[in-house]
Amino acid sequence: MSDPDSPTPDWQSRYEQHDTPWDQGAPAPELVRYLGTGSISGRVLVPGCGRGHEVLALAARPGCAAGGLDLSSTALAEASKNARTRGLVAEFVTGDFFRLPPAMAGTFDWLVEHTCFCAIAPKLRPDYVRAAAGALREGGRIFGIFYLTPDVESGPPFAVSREELAALFDPHFVLVEERNPRESFPGRENREWIRIMQKR
Repeated sequence: MSDPDSPTPDWQSRYEQHDTPWDQGAPAPELVRYLGTGSISGRVLVPGCGRGHEVLALAARPGCAAGGLDLSSTALAEASKNARTRGLVAEFVTGDFFRLPPAMAGTFDWLVEHTCFCAIAPKLRPDYVRAAAGALREGGRIFGIFYLTPDVESGPPFAVSREELAALFDPHFVLVEERNPRESFPGRENREWIRIMQKR
């Protein structure tokens, strides 16, 4: 069972020690597939972006101005290096999603969620929802890939139910679409849930 009182991991140390088993070295397959529909555009934030795989996938798409936020400066240094190597323009900011810099608040058209929500203690989930709403402009949207049943005894990653997602997000967001991912990393099949939501 997940421990809701588990202390926050030292993400900086994890990246310095290359102890990042969640990092698959590529953007989430379902995000890549969805980007092909052209639905995501404008200014996009990826909280807890780590080495920036999702940010770079977004930055490569016409019409996307992508940015990533993470607590680990080591992860973001790698992300910035990868962006330069690929000739992509992306903004990476070291910071806490729950204390978003004022200049970033209410400025994003989309928020892409992948492995940030599941990494925080469950008791902080209402704070995550408030931070997401605060980052988005009026009518902004979330494309979220949520872990329902991660293959671990205790988190992170922490499991979440579809019912809890609805209870947390629906007061602040209108549900546009929810479904199983059409594509997942090997080992994550049937463990994830897609939610696309629009800020009320």
